[in-house]
Amino acid sequence: MTDTAHRPQALTVGESRASDRVASLLAEMTLDEKLAQLVGWWVDQGADNVAPMQGEMASSGDYEQATRHGLGHLTRVYGTRPVDPAERASWLWREQRRLRDETRLGIPALVHEECLTGLAAWQAATFPTPLAWGASFDPELVEQMARLIGGSMRDLGVHQGLAPVLDVIRDPRWGRVDECIAEDPYVVGTIGTAYVTGLQSAGVHATLKHFVGYSTSAAGRNHAPAQVGPRFVEDVLLPPFEMAVLDGGVRSVMNSYAEIDGVPVAGSPSYLTDVLRRRWGFDGVVVSDYFSVAFLQVMHAVAADRGEAAALALEAGIDVELPTGDAYLEPLAERVRSGQVDEALVDRAVLRVLAEKEELGLLDETFETPPPTSIDLDSAEHRAVARRLADESVVVLTNDGVLPLVRGGAGTGVDGAGGAGGAGAGPASVAVVGPNGDSAEALMGCYSFVNHVLAHHPGVPLGIELPTVADGLRAELPTAEVVVESGCDVEGDDRSRIDAAAEAARGAEVAVVIVGDRAGLFGRGTVGEGNDVESLELPGVQRELVEAVVATGTPTVVVVLSGRPYAIGWAISGEWAPAAVVQAFFPGEEGGAAVAGVLTGSVEPSGHLPVSLPRSAGAQPFSYLHPVLGGPSEVTSADSTPVLPFGHGLSYTSWRRSDLVVDSADVPAGGSFVASVTVANTGDRPGTDLVQLYAHDVVGSVTRPVAQLLGYARVTLDPGQEARVAFRVPTSRLALTDRHHRRVVEPGDVELWVGGSCAERETESAVRITGEAYAVTIADERIVGVEIEALAGV
Repeated sequence: MTDTAHRPQALTVGESRASDRVASLLAEMTLDEKLAQLVGWWVDQGADNVAPMQGEMASSGDYEQATRHGLGHLTRVYGTRPVDPAERASWLWREQRRLRDETRLGIPALVHEECLTGLAAWQAATFPTPLAWGASFDPELVEQMARLIGGSMRDLGVHQGLAPVLDVIRDPRWGRVDECIAEDPYVVGTIGTAYVTGLQSAGVHATLKHFVGYSTSAAGRNHAPAQVGPRFVEDVLLPPFEMAVLDGGVRSVMNSYAEIDGVPVAGSPSYLTDVLRRRWGFDGVVVSDYFSVAFLQVMHAVAADRGEAAALALEAGIDVELPTGDAYLEPLAERVRSGQVDEALVDRAVLRVLAEKEELGLLDETFETPPPTSIDLDSAEHRAVARRLADESVVVLTNDGVLPLVRGGAGTGVDGAGGAGGAGAGPASVAVVGPNGDSAEALMGCYSFVNHVLAHHPGVPLGIELPTVADGLRAELPTAEVVVESGCDVEGDDRSRIDAAAEAARGAEVAVVIVGDRAGLFGRGTVGEGNDVESLELPGVQRELVEAVVATGTPTVVVVLSGRPYAIGWAISGEWAPAAVVQAFFPGEEGGAAVAGVLTGSVEPSGHLPVSLPRSAGAQPFSYLHPVLGGPSEVTSADSTPVLPFGHGLSYTSWRRSDLVVDSADVPAGGSFVASVTVANTGDRPGTDLVQLYAHDVVGSVTRPVAQLLGYARVTLDPGQEARVAFRVPTSRLALTDRHHRRVVEPGDVELWVGGSCAERETESAVRITGEAYAVTIADERIVGVEIEALAGV
């Protein structure tokens, strides 16, 4: 490959958004000072392995010498090793003063951190993982959480957060599923955009990950090629990012490690410039995922050396190389000085970086006031929101009546904080069995500080209170005898403790078997970045443990604490099915109490599956958004039907959804319609129903999914209460990419229904879209409006 293949046409400074002040600052800069603004420096890079190929890519050098021309980013100054937050904030303040006072231009560094499940720092609150956000179906609460995370970051001098992840789940074998929100693009988009809004309202820039195609890797393997067509990218993968850019106003985007149809996204102007900037008008900063610029040479082999990799990435639209300057410093400088790369490309990126620093107030910051000597990153407010989100995310999959464990009274409801013991009598003895029953680490995802960093530092205190499920059950059932037996490990084939666990279950009134995952990175754990799997069976001998406990005859509840959905059809129905199955997707620091509250009934369950519960690994990849031939049919002997469908989730009360009507039978393409449904709590406990409006486009110019979620709403009702829920649906929710690769709304008949999941048509209606095909633009609405009107009792 010749170098001339990467030489761009000359670009003008005016192509980037910049104030006169920023343009003047650029005009003063030498090439070395410009390039210094386009890279990060990882102060603690050699500390732990928290990024792909970190050991192989690690660079060394004198920090003060490396920052003599200034610095674009400081990389993960809190999240690489356990450091006292106040002490590190003081160091960071002094370092920013040094950059201000001792570099020629006096430009401070922008500090970025991971913040997916809370700020990834020692002693900081750990919230539920994004898959739990999806299970809550509560964007407003996710926005509150993100605002708190952003506040903590600002207190510590952090300016940019590397979250949220907007990859649409396609294959649960992929290890990073626990970082994702859902398999439905609209759910990903609405909840992800809420996170962006919350974080940025606190003055911290959010960074969308991973643009685009990362989650569609072949066979669910990390960094594997994404062999998908442009229509799939347009209709499934891009919409969440589009929402976060256009509706959330996100200020930063991070590229995907993936290659799409042979072209690595890190070197693709089609996505990073044509779609992101020219189509959507994004005017923020694109940062590289860690080492992904160098990976153009090392992993993808589309560049012969670091200089060619830098040229590819810079032309494609990556403004900042993270975590360090492997390609954008000397290799890029050499190419600019030799005339192989137009310096206007460098100027374009520098203008964007300086504009971001100006927007964040860094160009005016004097750092006169030192940070406080004590910083609370896990306040009562943090824990209250963590608890509420955990409460809302727990999904009851099956229940033969054994749950709730406490009888005789209703719970506090999903908006309460739970309560010890409930209102009635509970079991006198409970056997808590399983490797995750008394484990704090089992409550948190891969990007929690405990699992991400502290796993490398045995003996260092966790830094936050992390009560386990066993602790939660002791608090909920203060008079009960709670016996704990691990039975087995999450991984491995040690069966020596299964008999003791079964004996404990045999002697108890009820057994709670808590199984699932242990999150980690790159082979350390069963789920998380780099921890992809070939099987979707529970890891190790955990199924044998469950079956041994069920065989005792003691009423058994299985709780799965995991970062992915597992193929547990055997536990849903059949000979070895327990009395109830509960799913919790890494519910965070308050997750032990939340799970216990749902089990006892002090918390009314309201979580729903944001992913289909898989039949098997062989049925993957799977999504409920499949056309007719993507599901079971007479032309194949294989059945991909999930064990439980997207949207499924049980309650301790009963619900009736009825009288779905549309305000007009005909609606012009490009217009909108209102679909209204009545939901009633017909049971004897308060609860929250997830009202789900689905559609099926009967005939399209390209194949259409058999079901598509149009909108959703959480509705909390007392026993006997009912409400009317109105969804205002822009027809752009039914847009597709046609045979001419135009994004359009086509005329035709659309079936509508509401039910307890995508597979349940409890009440149905229809609408006809009329007129000519309507070309969708970025000015069209993307979000369904919801109005809820309380009605008289049932």
